[in-house]
Amino acid sequence: MLHLTESQVRELLPMAKAIELVERGLLHLAAGEALNHPRRRAQLKSSATLHYMAAVDVASGYLGAKIYSTHPQTGAHFVVLLYASDGKPLASIEANALGQIRTGAASGVATRRMARADARIVGLIGSGFQAETQLEAVARGCDIAITATTARDPVLLGEWLGPGAHINAVGSNHARRQELDAAAVAKAGLVVADSVEQARMESGDLIAAFERDAGSWDRVVELADVVAGKHHGRRSDDEITLFKSNGLALEDIAVAGYLYEQATGKV
Repeated sequence: MLHLTESQVRELLPMAKAIELVERGLLHLAAGEALNHPRRRAQLKSSATLHYMAAVDVASGYLGAKIYSTHPQTGAHFVVLLYASDGKPLASIEANALGQIRTGAASGVATRRMARADARIVGLIGSGFQAETQLEAVARGCDIAITATTARDPVLLGEWLGPGAHINAVGSNHARRQELDAAAVAKAGLVVADSVEQARMESGDLIAAFERDAGSWDRVVELADVVAGKHHGRRSDDEITLFKSNGLALEDIAVAGYLYEQATGKV
């Protein structure tokens, strides 16, 4: 069983390739050729938390899971376990960099499909680990607002948004955390999530915005359907669009399979 380190992941996985792989995985999902299981969590009284998520990509022949632990004092520790279609274990991959890159790649895919073609300016709220790859993935000069923070209260308000803006909200994956206020969500004519099922459990931005009208969830579109052309996406240059990213195990497996192939020469 192969083991890949963080440095090997960074060496083998350029952002452009990650965007291509994430987009391909989403196409498999839209075609019914992949299955994604949302994140689940289990916590000790010490506040140590285990997070786990899994996916099967029938089209590529890989299945696997991402497992990670977090603690307020020791931080986060990520690993992806990759298996072949016959169930054989293929690789364990240190997944701190992997998760950072594929999260940026998902925003890159969403930005290509949802931002205005003539967009020129990026506004980034956040300066930490995830913010780096968010900027790298959309660095084509766009009128895009990116939130990549650990904020519990909104850092981007609807009153700040002008016509035609696109938002990538990537920081919050907890039901009681918000980066966007309800007005920002309400202003979006198109609201897209990487997984509606997962968003209902942990997208604090949407949960708070839709609290008084559960029917509002019906207007949330999955990114896979936009990528596959099952949904029209942006309808006009003035429409405000929102991508709420939580991160899919399928995205992890898509890039993990590529990393395994690159490391073993099985391309």
